[in-house]
Amino acid sequence: MQLLDGNKVAGIIKAEIAEEVMSIAAAGGKIPHLAAILVGNDGGSESYVANKVKDCEQVGFKSTLIRLESSVSESKLIEHISKLNNDPEIDGFIVQLPLPKHISEHKIIEAIDPGKDVDGFHPINIGRTVIGLPSYISATPFGILQLLSHYKIETAGKNCVVIGRSNIVGRPVSILLSQKGFDCTVTVCHSRTKNISSYTKNADIIIAALGQPEFLKANMVKEGSIIIDVGTTRVKSSSAKSGFKLTGDVAFDEVSKKCSFITPVPGGVGPMTRVGLLKNTLLAAKKVIYP
Repeated sequence: MQLLDGNKVAGIIKAEIAEEVMSIAAAGGKIPHLAAILVGNDGGSESYVANKVKDCEQVGFKSTLIRLESSVSESKLIEHISKLNNDPEIDGFIVQLPLPKHISEHKIIEAIDPGKDVDGFHPINIGRTVIGLPSYISATPFGILQLLSHYKIETAGKNCVVIGRSNIVGRPVSILLSQKGFDCTVTVCHSRTKNISSYTKNADIIIAALGQPEFLKANMVKEGSIIIDVGTTRVKSSSAKSGFKLTGDVAFDEVSKKCSFITPVPGGVGPMTRVGLLKNTLLAAKKVIYP
């Protein structure tokens, strides 16, 4: 078994981005600027946004963090989005999810200028991804593809099972892996799929993205399979200083004994998601997708 080390690969890619930013600066070009809107004080979101700010510092990006109370109205949040849409200094921005229940995530995502949607959630970017046009690919699927490419994992003709059908991970990654260049035969399973193990047992590659801690067990995978664990559920833990630990969708201790490659949690897909965001921001600053 070999670990797909997201921290290591993210470090390599961030070094490459930092080198390019230095070249841009030396030529008198515009330094990429990423902004984030954080609504409320959800613990997971706080940690994730803090890491994004740190990532920006490491690669030489400018960053802006806008904090709003959880009671902020939907219309007020859209006003902040409009300002960022029209700010020439901001190359790309994200609205950190999840949002409070009184705010429609769909409305917020659609309010973002597709040219600044570096999370890749806007319907225009999703649509362009589906038909193979240049787009900002959703950050987590983008990171997963880079991880597979770095470790030179053969995907052509392989049977891939994606567990989960969210618009953020499951759907886009299933589409991307079926496209030319990756050429997987993809099956999407979800909460209504009967006897999921009948699919996963025949899978060469499994991407677990359903948000259910340790759902995928050893008896559900075949020998030599490749496991990508997208899950990051905060589970209470008396042994952790913070009182919780991040747990993936895969029962790592038992599944790792059967697979050929597997991502750890933490340290697998998470760092690669943030790298996907950085790469999209660099593309936005360079006006590659939307000139």
